[in-house]
Amino acid sequence: MLTVRWYLRFGLSSRDVEELLAQRGIEVDHVTIYRWVQRFTPMLAEAARPCRHAVGDRWQVDETYVKVAGRWRSVDRAIDQFARSSTCSSHRGGT
Repeated sequence: MLTVRWYLRFGLSSRDVEELLAQRGIEVDHVTIYRWVQRFTPMLAEAARPCRHAVGDRWQVDETYVKVAGRWRSVDRAIDQFARSSTCSSHRGGT
């Protein structure tokens, strides 16, 4: 599974993965790696599916400025239609 993960995650070719394994003392042909990718990719994709969160199509965004320790900071907050929020703050010059 590690070979399939390397192939998918880092965009390596099956020959690159073959070379990485050879450096670690494991001899596997690039065609075998390709067959593993074809066989196990659907399983990995299915296992990763529950980890993904659906993103809403509608967002409400609010921005405000707050003075913190004598410096103005921008605080941005976005809330999607499912009430999941994302907050980001950044320094905006000035005193």
